[in-house]
Amino acid sequence: MNSAKLPDGGVLYDETDEDDDDSVLDSAAPEGDVARLTTAIDWNEAVKHDTGLKGADLIAEFVKHLPNAPGVYRMFNEAGDVMYVGKARSLKKRVSNYAQGRLHSNRLTRMVRETTHMEFVTTRTETEALLLEANLIKRLRPRFNVLLRDDKSFPYILISGDHRAPALLKHRGARARKGQYFGPFASASAVGRTINSLQRAFLLRTCTDSVFETRTRPCLLYQIKRCSGPCTHEVSDAGYAELVKEASDFLSGQSQNVKTVIAKQMTEASEDLDFERAAIYRDRLAALSHVQSHQGINPAGVEEADIFAIHHEGGLTCIQVFFFRTGQNWGNRAYFPKADPQMTGAEVLNAFLAQFYDDKPVPKQILLSETVEEQELLALAFSEKVGHKVLINVPQRGEKRDLVDHVAANAREAHGRKLAETSSQTRLLAGLAETFKLPYVPQRIEIYDNSHIMGTNAVGGMVVAGPEGFVKGQYRKFNIKSTDITPGDDFGMMKEVMTRRFSRLIKEEGIPNRSISAPANAEAPTETTSDDINDAAFPAWPDVILIDGGQGQMTAVRAILDELGIRDVVTAIGVAKGVDRDAGRERFFADGKSDFSLPPRDPVLYFVQRMRDEAHRFAIGSHRARRKKEMIKNPLDEIAGIGPGRKRKLLQHFGTAKAVSRAGLNDLMAVEGISEAVAKQVYNHFHENRPG
Repeated sequence: MNSAKLPDGGVLYDETDEDDDDSVLDSAAPEGDVARLTTAIDWNEAVKHDTGLKGADLIAEFVKHLPNAPGVYRMFNEAGDVMYVGKARSLKKRVSNYAQGRLHSNRLTRMVRETTHMEFVTTRTETEALLLEANLIKRLRPRFNVLLRDDKSFPYILISGDHRAPALLKHRGARARKGQYFGPFASASAVGRTINSLQRAFLLRTCTDSVFETRTRPCLLYQIKRCSGPCTHEVSDAGYAELVKEASDFLSGQSQNVKTVIAKQMTEASEDLDFERAAIYRDRLAALSHVQSHQGINPAGVEEADIFAIHHEGGLTCIQVFFFRTGQNWGNRAYFPKADPQMTGAEVLNAFLAQFYDDKPVPKQILLSETVEEQELLALAFSEKVGHKVLINVPQRGEKRDLVDHVAANAREAHGRKLAETSSQTRLLAGLAETFKLPYVPQRIEIYDNSHIMGTNAVGGMVVAGPEGFVKGQYRKFNIKSTDITPGDDFGMMKEVMTRRFSRLIKEEGIPNRSISAPANAEAPTETTSDDINDAAFPAWPDVILIDGGQGQMTAVRAILDELGIRDVVTAIGVAKGVDRDAGRERFFADGKSDFSLPPRDPVLYFVQRMRDEAHRFAIGSHRARRKKEMIKNPLDEIAGIGPGRKRKLLQHFGTAKAVSRAGLNDLMAVEGISEAVAKQVYNHFHENRPG
């Protein structure tokens, strides 16, 4: 055991606790146990209650017991929230800097002052500490760290390898299926466009295996020359395998060789006067050219690389990433990480890289727009993680430098667009506050709408908007559950949604100490700095709720707000469709005010319309998903005690759920794994009015 004992017998760190629930090592970390998370909670509680230590004094006590070993540390506030995760070559030296207050920014000074507890992990090497730190930051999202936002997985193209006729598919997530994966692509739309072109070029199937097995004649894709028809043997297995090889070669960077072969086949078909076959090869060549024309730059000297460029200005950071695989450009994406505005671009990029590759494959080469402090350490950590050498360079000249400059130009443009959008959104929020005489500029707006068909599959949708636009991670849907609501009763549905939403919010967050009953001419608070905006978490409580409906909806909503005691905490505004449901003629209903309309070209009117339309879109999408789920629901799912195994046995024996519902008791008992008691349960479910 490698541990340190504290004065009261508590353990400061321990590398052998196999059952620690806080260990967050996952597939992103190297194989084996990188480290074991350990705590000093017992000792920390004693410190807090007996001596009242916190901040630098508390950290100084921890330093006395820390080793000169690499590891990761976490800093907690009084509420138990993780404020910061850091790594160190030497825990003792790194943490002692906080106690001594060396070169601290205002934010770090506040962080140290608010620290009431720390936890530590020791690792074998600094590279392991780097990977574990990135893993913890992404999982815990600490307030004072650089945070990677919009961290969705990238889509890939998969040529399946577990079927006689491999399929060309879009893939996202774990690579569990056998086959060849190509990517990453910057977006799902980029994958879709490429697959469409590859279908025309290589005639590979895109259907599922179940559809493939049930075909008795070629589908429409074969008729329009988008598939070679392997399902009904319109093409031989050997011929289809050749098409698969050509597609694989093209996606592997051998595009010129593939085009040369197809061009040769087209020429030979023409010389044989087989113009129909020559036209097929001509169309395939055109499709390949279309793919390459949509890939932008395809540098000859960059086989496999990700290129990062950062633009850091005005309190906003943009990191642009371009993906190159097999010598082809698979697209780009802009990121806007949450970071302290006082940090330099190199510092933000350094922290960003470790988090970015926490759960993504690392290419052989990474090109950067500027040198980062831990460049060598990052390269070593990534090399250990993926099992091959990873180079991280800042090119100074030549084709690679031109590529980095191109990515940097895209970063500047994306940064400018984001600043303009944020500025516009801020002005619109200020305009909304002025129009509706709000005491302050809202930071969180929730918009509600319901969707149903004659009261069936009713769903309530909630979308959220803030200073940076729509916050999709905060969207919520509410499946209407109440049996007391008359089908189609929009008032009753809105009442249920409001009750569930705010009852839970009160339980989890408590009621904020604020009032919306300020004078109508109250001035908005002074403008916040970008430092404050970055530092503050997105508020849990809405300042304004917009309801898609008129006076009736608002009466139901106000009743709920009164019942919960929060009518003076949240501003509720109803948006009723105008005469003949025309956009631009909406009527607004606000508490204590007469209903009114806005001028047709008022920017605030467009802003409200956009938010209402987004809520409508989300509610309809949620309703359709629920309706689709209901349509394919199996009646056997409703029977208690019938799990997937028994359901599979029943369906294998009878064929359909309808046949199961008609089966007699003896027939049900004849099914393997179905006892007499279970058979009676199934029989009684479908024959409620008959004796078992």
